[in-house]
Amino acid sequence: MCRALGVSEQGYYRALRRPEQGWRDRGLLKQIYECLQEDEENGRNYGVRRIIAWLRLHRGYTGGDRRIYRICREHCLTIRPRRRPNGITRADRQAEKSENLINRDFTAPNPNKKFLTDITEIPCSDGKLYLAAVLDCFDGSIQGFHMDDNMKAELCVQALENACRGNCVEGAILHSDRGSQFTSQAFRAALRHHKFLQSMSGAGRCYDNARMESFFATLKKEKLYQMDTSSLRRDEVKSAVFRYICYYNLRRITSVTGGLPPLVYRARCMETPCSTVA
Repeated sequence: MCRALGVSEQGYYRALRRPEQGWRDRGLLKQIYECLQEDEENGRNYGVRRIIAWLRLHRGYTGGDRRIYRICREHCLTIRPRRRPNGITRADRQAEKSENLINRDFTAPNPNKKFLTDITEIPCSDGKLYLAAVLDCFDGSIQGFHMDDNMKAELCVQALENACRGNCVEGAILHSDRGSQFTSQAFRAALRHHKFLQSMSGAGRCYDNARMESFFATLKKEKLYQMDTSSLRRDEVKSAVFRYICYYNLRRITSVTGGLPPLVYRARCMETPCSTVA
């Protein structure tokens, strides 16, 4: 029959298997749509790698990555990279600088041992909105943040105070760039009060705080750049940022925690706020 049809035996049997493959692909496509529809942020922001992680975590998928890439490509479910934001803090050249204690090691074996912090700005219709956030290197969760219409030291102090609520932070490292907010007397007084060790990036070395910068880039690419914040009031943007950080902490798949959202991973590792993880 193969000779009569002018096809190879291998090609003949491959063609027989295609209907079965089509049914399997339709089943996978349904699961992919379930992933994207689980949360509105997933649909806008999940690329193929996070879809694969979700399928493995929630649907027990054990197949190859190339198959998911192919299905997503065929159904236009891939996303394009978006622009990257720039940093805004400026160093106070007269202030005393602290040593870089982390040296680009953005991992931590236990919670509440190593934190990162920084500021970003968001244009709004009634002026700029500034966001300061504090990230725990253990799980990548945002442990505290604060928003205001200025970027004075109090913005960072309040974010730090929010991060300390319910956490045992004595002896922990807090790393930042050399912005004047982080070298101010008010911020350093807050560090001493909570018994933090201050760490600072080298002059002009943005990669020394790359994981914190990465969070702000993710926030802007996945949420803010899709909103045209310049046409929205500050209170509207504040609500959007608050909702996104809740989503980021509680529902967004994160590769560094085995696919679990940061606070879900943290809850599985911690029995009490002051316990350690072996």
